[in-house]
Amino acid sequence: MTADTGRHTPRPGAAPLPRMILAQTALETRMLLRHGEQLLLTMIIPALLLALFSSVDLIDTGPGDRIDFLAPGVLALAVLATAFTGQAIATGYERRYGVLKRLGVSPLPRWALLLGKTGAVLVTLLLQAALLSVVALSLGWSPRGNPLAVVGLMLLGTAALSGLGLLMAGTLRAEATLAAANLLFVLLLFFGGVVVPLTEYPDGLRVALELLPVPALADGLREVLREGGWPEMADVAVLAGWSVLGLGLAARFFRWE
Repeated sequence: MTADTGRHTPRPGAAPLPRMILAQTALETRMLLRHGEQLLLTMIIPALLLALFSSVDLIDTGPGDRIDFLAPGVLALAVLATAFTGQAIATGYERRYGVLKRLGVSPLPRWALLLGKTGAVLVTLLLQAALLSVVALSLGWSPRGNPLAVVGLMLLGTAALSGLGLLMAGTLRAEATLAAANLLFVLLLFFGGVVVPLTEYPDGLRVALELLPVPALADGLREVLREGGWPEMADVAVLAGWSVLGLGLAARFFRWE
């Protein structure tokens, strides 16, 4: 009997890069969704805020239904919660415990590891947007505008806030990242145009806030979803500028250990 040469010959080596990135994305997504605190931050709190502020007349949101003002703002808050706060805290503690250092010497390139984290953020945001849309529609939300404009704004906002989150996680101690990320989340909840219109603040403060990514994202989403138009170029420019700055600084100064 003639042996089939090579049939059982081992072929050691890494899996194809796309498969490794998809596997890392799936792993990061499962880890994020299994974490109780992260799930509370990314899913439950935005949904509760949407239901609370749309049902109770606590804040003057201007003309029109409150839900039409609040839904785009809470979508922006969801991006902040996942791309910035959640990712910064999780990555900061992975760095502290040496997880990133070990993954950095695996067959998966470091840039592909970060791409996997970004993929997990996008998957989570898709789930958030679906959940928040269902809640908002049940409360009487009537979205307008071009869906592609919404997707473009969400991607720009994700890039901007993800870059800043990775920059914080890769340069600060984990405890400092935890405190700073949570503090910024709370501050931007009230000063980011999410549930309180920026017109309620003094002119000087309002101008400064308009230069931040969360207010720009919330305002841009309202222009599309409430007014049925296109986002202001100023908001797009702010998001694009923070994307370049945040991702560039993260790539330059991120430390793996």
